[in-house]
Amino acid sequence: MVRLWLTAGVLAGLVGAGAWFVWWNASGQGSFPFRLGLDLAGGIELTYEADTSEVPPSEVREAMRTLRDVLERRVNLFGVAEPVVRVERASFVGGKESESKWRVRVELPGVTDVAEAIRRIGQTPLLEFKLVREEATSSATGSPQYEPTGLTGRFLKRAQLQFEGGAAGPSEPVVLLTFDSEGAKRFYTITKENVGRQLAIFLDGKLVTAPVIREPIAGGQAQISGSFTVEEAREIARNLNFGALPVPIKLVGTQQVGPLIGAATVQAGLRAAVWALVLVAMFLLGWYRIPGLVAVFALASYGVLMLALFQLIPVVLTAAGIAGFILSLGMAVDANVLVFERLKEELREGNKPLPAAIDAAFARAWPAVRDGNLTSLLTAGVLYWLGTSFVEGFALVFGLGVLVSMFSAMVVGRVWLQAAASIPILARLAWLWRSPGV
Repeated sequence: MVRLWLTAGVLAGLVGAGAWFVWWNASGQGSFPFRLGLDLAGGIELTYEADTSEVPPSEVREAMRTLRDVLERRVNLFGVAEPVVRVERASFVGGKESESKWRVRVELPGVTDVAEAIRRIGQTPLLEFKLVREEATSSATGSPQYEPTGLTGRFLKRAQLQFEGGAAGPSEPVVLLTFDSEGAKRFYTITKENVGRQLAIFLDGKLVTAPVIREPIAGGQAQISGSFTVEEAREIARNLNFGALPVPIKLVGTQQVGPLIGAATVQAGLRAAVWALVLVAMFLLGWYRIPGLVAVFALASYGVLMLALFQLIPVVLTAAGIAGFILSLGMAVDANVLVFERLKEELREGNKPLPAAIDAAFARAWPAVRDGNLTSLLTAGVLYWLGTSFVEGFALVFGLGVLVSMFSAMVVGRVWLQAAASIPILARLAWLWRSPGV
């Protein structure tokens, strides 16, 4: 008995702490505020198309993952509360990997200046190494022709500002590049197989320097030199460290969502959640009485724990995510209904004391609850894996809600129901434990 009430008290304390955590952070005093997505907070969505024509088909996916990571680092420096960067691919059925159109969507909640967002994101440089063709220059323009090497900023580990020269003349600022292990191998192979040729270095499509390869270069280091001022060289090094783009990108679309639309969506979602909880609570109280009252408190604990997790993880809340939250509330109710219907059967037989009947009801209902929630989790996983950004938000919140609802219904609800059954005056009021018709 002491252990039962101690467990019930610990769970009640957990829920109370969760409620305080949610309130403290929602009031703006804590460090974990709610993160609202673009459709709720308003902001800007930028769509970029990536040019993967010069990337080997087997490396396209890796290049796009690197591009996403680079842009994420870049927009985080923009100061956005919770930016979202997603890679999408669209191709004809049966199309080859290299023929697919790859796009990157950058969501910047709370940002209103489209031009500034484009400018800041566009500061991330595209670093390319190309060999100057030996045979000829363009007959039309007289300019050199270049041959891609496959070595880009994707393989860059870091960039450093250094100075060359000294006693023989004034120091000149240069940018020293250090490649990762794969980039070092590629750079060594390029220099080994092309001794005597020029290796041109481009930043954002602009030729910076084209030194002659004198010998194979091991160690994975290269140098960008030119008529740089110290500030220019420092800015190049800084931007490269922020992340050089592995493939060229082109802005193909912008969308601006007003904060008023987002506020209306939040209010509508909150109203829907409150009404759903009220109607469910009325049904549980009217039909299941004391077990229904315990279930209402368990559902309240579910709501508190979910909101706390939204802040702590954090989860970017969207309109689709709110829908997933409300739907997972229904999953929690399903578990309670299964348990209480089993409890009705145990009480109808009349051969077990109330605590034993409660234990038996939870034990008999568990397989159905487990299997039902498992299929829901599998569905949420598939939606998250294959869905677009809109579906991903729904799937993430729904899957998280299913897990928390299982805990609130099968652990919190069970302990509190047993605690209520251990109170003598409540245990003697048999009609409060029976549904109508039992």
